[in-house]
Amino acid sequence: MARELEVRREQDLPATPEQVWDAVATGAGNLGWLYPMEVEPRVGGKATRGDSTVVAWEPPHRFAVRATQDGGFSNTLTYHIEPAADGTSHLRMGIHWVHTGVVDDTWNWDTKADAAEKHVDFYQHSLPEYLRHFAGRPAVYVKAARAECTDDPADFAALRRRLGLADDAAVGDRLSLDLPGTDGGTEVVVDWLSPDFVGLRGPDALYRFFNGSSWNWPIWLGHHLFAEDTDEQQATKAWNAWLNGA
Repeated sequence: MARELEVRREQDLPATPEQVWDAVATGAGNLGWLYPMEVEPRVGGKATRGDSTVVAWEPPHRFAVRATQDGGFSNTLTYHIEPAADGTSHLRMGIHWVHTGVVDDTWNWDTKADAAEKHVDFYQHSLPEYLRHFAGRPAVYVKAARAECTDDPADFAALRRRLGLADDAAVGDRLSLDLPGTDGGTEVVVDWLSPDFVGLRGPDALYRFFNGSSWNWPIWLGHHLFAEDTDEQQATKAWNAWLNGA
């Protein structure tokens, strides 16, 4: 039996349509808030996330990519960008999953669907954070993960404590953290806080932490670093060591 998942979100963004386009439809822009995805700028072009193909390319208003897998699964990501008042924009984005093959217990459809919706909300929050504070600045994306899966919420709770987040922490709180690649205490603002994710914004970074225990996945992080002297290899090594307790 075929199964489908459709996730739609809309939001106003503090940037022109051209700036939003650069953020969502270019490799350099994606590094600043999403994940590495190089895009060949034409219909039929390739996008490097999941071996996707560009299926809509109408700058600066409509962009879509579609990935397909063996077994009848496809995943289409679409952005519609409209001009709004005073140089701002309105974004409508959507994700459409279709699986026409056999969806058995090994595919974990419900788990993946729950994770997809929650990750969409987190990333769609990160987009205006990037546009408001870092738009146009070159970014280095750093990803690190623990080797083992976990289904114990205590593991992510321990990471939160290590970051200095109290049990009653809230969005807007300010912290001074000793983070890899920084000299001493770095002041950060909590910009997202939920059981599944932690988002911290520093003067030169968006720090993002992902609670794999929600889906029996590894705990991992995906940071967007904007300091001009950032070395990707060194930063990745340092954050891997930090995440894994070294």
